[in-house]
Amino acid sequence: MEPLRRWYRIAKAADWSNPADVRVDFGNADFVGDFTIFNIAGNKYRLVALVAYQYHIVYVRHVLTHDEYSKGKWKV
Repeated sequence: MEPLRRWYRIAKAADWSNPADVRVDFGNADFVGDFTIFNIAGNKYRLVALVAYQYHIVYVRHVLTHDEYSKGKWKV
């Protein structure tokens, strides 16, 4: 899936130190608790990640359809 590959290429090359840095690359990223939510493929999918800014590591927790994300089960 090309949109997910595109997200990966950008995230891998990123040097994010804070949420503002994420918004430079992904202007529509949302921040829910400890998680960063990325819209993939025109908001068809949501990628839920934990960004460890101090270590420059992104942990992908879920890749969900918009409907799956809306149900909120990923928060548990």
